[in-house]
Amino acid sequence: MKRILMVGAVVVSAFASQAALANADLAKAKNCMACHAVANKLVGPAYKDVAAKYAGQKDAETKLVQKVLKGGSGTWGAIPMPANPQVSEAEARTLVKWILTQK
Repeated sequence: MKRILMVGAVVVSAFASQAALANADLAKAKNCMACHAVANKLVGPAYKDVAAKYAGQKDAETKLVQKVLKGGSGTWGAIPMPANPQVSEAEARTLVKWILTQK
């Protein structure tokens, strides 16, 4: 029985790693990485900094999905984030969930 559980945990862990990689690929495909990086500030904040800022906020996912879709300004300084019409709402939600897991 332990062996079956262990195999299941390994499969889940491998799937989670693939999902994280897939979301990084989605961020690249949607040009998010032109202005953002996981660990370092570029034009916009690092994803780890976004995750830290919004940690524990119940409405963070909804708020950030809207920022991805519609753009925003003032939260991270004077440079505005443009709207991203090439990103669907489902893709924005996937990206935001991934961003909020960054450390």
